[in-house]
Amino acid sequence: MHSNGSETRQSETELRGRNIHNLVSHRVETEMTLLLKPITRLSLFQTHFQIINNNNPRARARAISVSCSWSHEAHKIVREFDPKIPIEKAITPPSSWYTDPSFYAFELDRVFYRGWQAVGYTEQIQEPRDFFSGRLGNVEFVVCRDDNGKIAAFHNVCRHHASLLVSGSGKTSCFTCPYHGWTYGLNGELRKATRISGIDDFSINDFGLVPIKVATWGPFVLLNMDNEILQKDNIDTDNVASEWLGSSSELFSLNGVDTTLTYVCRREYFIECNWKVFCDNYLDGGYHVPFAHKGLASGLSLDSYTTSIFEKVSIQSAEGGSKQKEDDRLGSKAFYAFIYPNFMINRYGPWMDTNLAIPLGPRKCLVVFDYFLEASFKDDKAFIERSLADSEKVQMEDIRLCEGVQKGIESPAYSTGRYAPNVEKAMHHFHCLLYDNLIN
Repeated sequence: MHSNGSETRQSETELRGRNIHNLVSHRVETEMTLLLKPITRLSLFQTHFQIINNNNPRARARAISVSCSWSHEAHKIVREFDPKIPIEKAITPPSSWYTDPSFYAFELDRVFYRGWQAVGYTEQIQEPRDFFSGRLGNVEFVVCRDDNGKIAAFHNVCRHHASLLVSGSGKTSCFTCPYHGWTYGLNGELRKATRISGIDDFSINDFGLVPIKVATWGPFVLLNMDNEILQKDNIDTDNVASEWLGSSSELFSLNGVDTTLTYVCRREYFIECNWKVFCDNYLDGGYHVPFAHKGLASGLSLDSYTTSIFEKVSIQSAEGGSKQKEDDRLGSKAFYAFIYPNFMINRYGPWMDTNLAIPLGPRKCLVVFDYFLEASFKDDKAFIERSLADSEKVQMEDIRLCEGVQKGIESPAYSTGRYAPNVEKAMHHFHCLLYDNLIN
């Protein structure tokens, strides 16, 4: 039976509609899985050609257009915030900074794949053959110490078929791929490639692990993902301190941030909020403390809160509250340092804890807490347990705040907000640094 013209046009329209729906759905689903890819012009073009893999010229043109538009749209969103406006008159960044998937992908490239990033601590690689692994954006990394004591870092990806080599932390004399058994030394060199007889144009020297620039400062291990920066055998610690901490570096040592502390434990929190929401909460100058952390507030003199701004660092400090008990975890002074873009160091009483906010998506992050303690307290189990319980209570309170803020940001009722000039200077500084990274 032959269909008439109107039926043919209708079926063609429906088919075209289904194809468009399938194309868009496929692209959206694939883009969501690719949000952690580094956003370069080349990878954007490659990504969209993979998404729309057919011979349709219009589809290919659309892919190119979307690829170029990501960067353009992200820049438009960035410019909705103006860092030149003084804090007294300034508007906060728009909600799209905290919700837009393409902005998040753009942000990974501009913020996290440049400059020094804290990823761990030296005690994790204290002995030869120690290693630890992690992930930042789409970068899977492994940091290790070889038999000669040299620290190295690599992309944790086998050069054969891209399997991850290791997970977690531990001790090893080499990295052996669990997939096909390719084996690498702790210097990254490919030692063994199994069952490759008959392969042409292959040099084992060309298939070592891809290195990442690594350095240490105090108790911390730092990585620099910038592909344009080559790893040197010897990295000047003073230069690293200058790049990472700027003129504030001496203040950390003066406030007890050093390698003499004993590592205690790690706690991890998956939070349903953009990573910047967590940072904003940290940077409000204690504004929320009397309302959300009544237990913590009783141990601090909130009127003494001060904020100092440096190049890429802001430091908040406060005196202890009323007469301190001998075993009070907060001590007589609290030192809260934020190191751009996502690392926080808290020194109080005999304790130091660090908070690393790792972005996992536009509305999800992982915050890693590592706890350190002065050696004289390391055997006081009751004090340690009590202190960690108090800290856990504060984290649960902050998580509720941050997840509530994320929901509010996603509401149509909110677009931008304002700053409280006397207390939120560090937050405004953070947003200005983000702007500089994102726009350049």
